[in-house]
Amino acid sequence: MASILRFRKLCYVEPCSSLKFQYFETPKIENRDEGGVGSKTENLLEKKQRKNKNKKQHREWRCIDSCCWVIGYMCTTCWVLLFLYHSLPATLTGFPVPESPGTRLKAEGLTPLHPVVLVPGIVTGGLELWEGRPCAEGLFRKRLWGGGFTEIFKRPLCWLEHLSLHNETGLDPPGIRVRAVPGLVAADYFAPGYFVWAVLIENLAKIGYEGKNMHMAAYDWRLSFQNTEIRDQALTRLKSKIELMYVTNGHKKVVVVPHSMGVIYFLHFMKWVESPPPMGGGGGPSWCAKHIKAIMNIGPAFLGVPKAVSNIFSAEGKDVAYIRAMDPGVLDSEILRLQTLEHVMRASRTWDSIVSLLPKGGDAIWGNLDWSPEDGHSCDLAKKGYLQTSGDTNFNNRDENRVFQVKEPVKYGRIISFGKETSQISSPQLPRHDFKDLPHKDSATNFTSSCGEVWTEYDELSRQSIRKITENKAYTAQTLFDLLRFVAPKMMQRAEAHFSHGIADNLDDPKYGHYKYWSNPLETKLPVAPDMEIYSLYGVGIPTERSYVYKMSPSDKCKSIPFRIDGSADGEAGSCLKNGVYFVDGDDSVPVLSAGLMCAKGWRGRTRFNPSDIATYIREYQHKPPASLLEGRGIESGAHVDIMGNVALIEDVLRVSAGATGAQIGGDRIYSDIMRMSERINLQL
Repeated sequence: MASILRFRKLCYVEPCSSLKFQYFETPKIENRDEGGVGSKTENLLEKKQRKNKNKKQHREWRCIDSCCWVIGYMCTTCWVLLFLYHSLPATLTGFPVPESPGTRLKAEGLTPLHPVVLVPGIVTGGLELWEGRPCAEGLFRKRLWGGGFTEIFKRPLCWLEHLSLHNETGLDPPGIRVRAVPGLVAADYFAPGYFVWAVLIENLAKIGYEGKNMHMAAYDWRLSFQNTEIRDQALTRLKSKIELMYVTNGHKKVVVVPHSMGVIYFLHFMKWVESPPPMGGGGGPSWCAKHIKAIMNIGPAFLGVPKAVSNIFSAEGKDVAYIRAMDPGVLDSEILRLQTLEHVMRASRTWDSIVSLLPKGGDAIWGNLDWSPEDGHSCDLAKKGYLQTSGDTNFNNRDENRVFQVKEPVKYGRIISFGKETSQISSPQLPRHDFKDLPHKDSATNFTSSCGEVWTEYDELSRQSIRKITENKAYTAQTLFDLLRFVAPKMMQRAEAHFSHGIADNLDDPKYGHYKYWSNPLETKLPVAPDMEIYSLYGVGIPTERSYVYKMSPSDKCKSIPFRIDGSADGEAGSCLKNGVYFVDGDDSVPVLSAGLMCAKGWRGRTRFNPSDIATYIREYQHKPPASLLEGRGIESGAHVDIMGNVALIEDVLRVSAGATGAQIGGDRIYSDIMRMSERINLQL
């Protein structure tokens, strides 16, 4: 891949014409005869120059054409490999396929008992078109998201326009209606061959589950959670479906299996269903105790994810930073003028759901300029013991004396730092933040009018304000909200009417009855359901984004993002800093801190967040890459989406759905440092 990117840079960043002149330079010929011989020589020179000019043009075309051939070869190779993969028989000689959990548990006599409701997360659910602009002719009820994605290449700007929401209301733009795909097919596969829920659904079916006792609670993941009810009545339909499944399956309580953002979506649902109308569903305080047996949260983003910050701030993540580190020009070509990230930012800043994933709890949870719960974390997986196997993985028998050796502490609390040095120096050397003194628009020059159309909210910021933001400043989970309100005021004003990210002082305060607090586990109580169980199931052992080193973009042009992750910022060998991103333990998307803290501390036992002492369990899954191509994305993967095919996780879900309790499947299973991190956090319980 690196060689292809270097070849592309050769063709576009350093045009072929600059390389050719040394080979096609016109030879110098002395004109010794001013008569006929001289004229013949001039004619020969003219012919040779025309011939060389044609060669130059031909060579320049060949260079660009070769890039197209390289892309064609790559696409063809991918399709051939995909064809061969699906053409291979299920078993090959010498490569036995392991027995699926569903088949094995069915042989043990496991049968369906509790109905199962699956709740997808952000991005993984399909979206289809019901009404659109003229450019979307022929796409009625065709998938715009979650499918073949062919429309991206056919009409990319039209596709983005229809996936965007109204910038003022956060609902449908005039003349456009995009809705969630209903049923199990909504999120079984994200794209052809790329499973999400398909493997789990198949294993549930093998022990006897079908449409009457299994349901996919699809919803439009772009909307704020309350807006899914206002526009689509998604929460009402989910309430009715659970009640129907409860009645038609012998009054057996439901097992709910949310994933990623679906975890906090269902947390919102539980408060909504208890609350009186018109804001709530009117189910009353005993509804959850009557209808829900267990909630098995997979890859839970209970307390948010730092990557949501970089998404809003610069439409980036570790992958974009890595590409830029390999070839800085690949996303900023002056010839292609793709402006991919600008288009992505323009659309994604209309999705209120992204704000729900911003870090919750402020500095008390995520750390300040000098402290964080992950202090002492080592990025060397061998030192952490993740690559070691053990017969007993129960937390109660773990080696509690294991310590991590780190050369220098990493200040993870600085989620955004401008410059590598800023991410490391002592806090007294850092300037204070005061956005009140920064002009939002440049009064001297009308920057917006010179840019023409406003693409993103950055086009409305003055250049002076943009420079002030970067002057040796670091932003924590508390102060980054001031930063985001300044650079994305419309989005934050709209979305913060639906979401809150603090810690409640007094949960009995009537203000916490508002829906904006319902998806934050630190600002709401669990339902009174002492027989219910809550599980936190997530992968560990994968470097996961925690904080970022930023810099100013070299381009100062209109319609461009002024900040970017500094891909040149790297630490020493074994350091947690790579291509401008600091990493901690997690599942590649959600840090352990966000996935495990509530079940480790906030809800553990009878607390103000868990007044009825609902049992909580942490089940971690060590990440193990696939051993061969035949394993696909791995049967022991701990990655955020790939874990849906983890055989150990599938077995846990099947056993609980068949009636087992958390104690019967083994209780807590912890490999990470979540318990020690929870002890470092001063959280009033």
